[in-house]
Amino acid sequence: MSPSVGDAPAPADLENAAHKNMDVCPASPELDEKLDGVPPYREDAFGDEEFAEVKYKVLKWWQCGLLMVAETVSLGVLSLPAAVAGLGLVPAIIILIGLGVLATYTGYIIGQMKWKYPHISTMADAGEVIGGPIGREFLGVCQILFLVFIMASHLLTFTVAMNTITDHGTCSIVFGVVGMVVSFLCSLPRTLVKMSWLSLVSFASIIIAVLICMIGVGIGSPGTGVVAVVDTNLYHGFTAVCNIVFAFCGHAAFFGLMAELRNPRDFTKSLCLLQGVDISLYLIAAVVIYRYAGDDVTSPALGSASKVVAKVAYGIALPTIIIAGVINGHVAFKYVYVRIFRGTDRMHKRDWVAVSSWVGIALGLWIVAWIIASAIPVFSNLLSLITALFASWFTYGLSGIFWLYMNKGLWFSSPKKIALTVLNLGIIGIGACLCGLGLYVSGKAIHDHPSSASFSCANNA
Repeated sequence: MSPSVGDAPAPADLENAAHKNMDVCPASPELDEKLDGVPPYREDAFGDEEFAEVKYKVLKWWQCGLLMVAETVSLGVLSLPAAVAGLGLVPAIIILIGLGVLATYTGYIIGQMKWKYPHISTMADAGEVIGGPIGREFLGVCQILFLVFIMASHLLTFTVAMNTITDHGTCSIVFGVVGMVVSFLCSLPRTLVKMSWLSLVSFASIIIAVLICMIGVGIGSPGTGVVAVVDTNLYHGFTAVCNIVFAFCGHAAFFGLMAELRNPRDFTKSLCLLQGVDISLYLIAAVVIYRYAGDDVTSPALGSASKVVAKVAYGIALPTIIIAGVINGHVAFKYVYVRIFRGTDRMHKRDWVAVSSWVGIALGLWIVAWIIASAIPVFSNLLSLITALFASWFTYGLSGIFWLYMNKGLWFSSPKKIALTVLNLGIIGIGACLCGLGLYVSGKAIHDHPSSASFSCANNA
């Protein structure tokens, strides 16, 4: 797709030049001052790091891509076979591919937003651009809540895994606390470049675990075959759709990941790496596991294999269950840390104030995540709630709003712009639909599930 979809309002010759050199954002402060409609240059949150003690902007594109894969391809893939069972094979494949392609486009728009406004490093910064101080505070709170809910879903999956591996060896609350402590300790590094090496372990972990699960269900073949189209209702069908949307919900962290790239222009390559991996893996894992596990496939899917295979798969999946939550947590901690110390030398110091602040922020948010995980102890219900409240907008709706803002005044300037305007209005509509209907189905699911399960020692495997 052409990068001109995110160009700032400019003369026609400038827009044509953008097609040739991919330069959709100002390259220097001097250029900013000469172009009408282009915002003045603002330095990013990390500033000049030439002599900094702690340097953030050191990520290579493939390291960023691996972080995006580790952050996105984790719990999502484990919920997809059950989503296929809830929709039927044909509708699920169409929706999965369609939403994956759309998520690629919306991720690219987020990249364009960063290129045009280099100072953006969080969704809150983007909110300030389009909505002033109110937009900043609103999107900042939403981003923090979203990331904390994702952290909670990883703690919940950790308890499910440990209950499966140990045959419910102790109270589920204890496993949740253990998961919280391990995740907190892994969150202590302040830069993403150190996290990128953990992402390799995470990626290998989830790939091997899914392969073991596919082989296990293929040999055991506990299901009764596939159904092309399932006769379902709004509640069950849309719950399945929400789980598919959750599988592509990494967009909230994209600004934070781009902020630590050596060259933010490399984000397109990182995005292609992510989407190529996740769409391929999702299709293969969801279809194969559903084919052999049948309508009774569990969510998370690893539980669909035999007891022994499920234990092995969960054991191997533990690194990705922890690391993917840690990466999302890191983005949340960084938002709070930058908000407190932006523009001060604490950003690049290793003194006790800087270190203790980072540790305190991390510990506080992990405790909140543990409380959420204990309060909503059903995996699929928690995913549906997260999707409805946040992923619907961060993955889809907000990107449409960003595009309309960046192209203000050009919406109907050419047939191509008209088509893109209609597309992005449709993306906003999809976000609103996912939010509204998602809240209904997730609310009903949580209401129908016995409330006594909250903060319970019961086995949730």
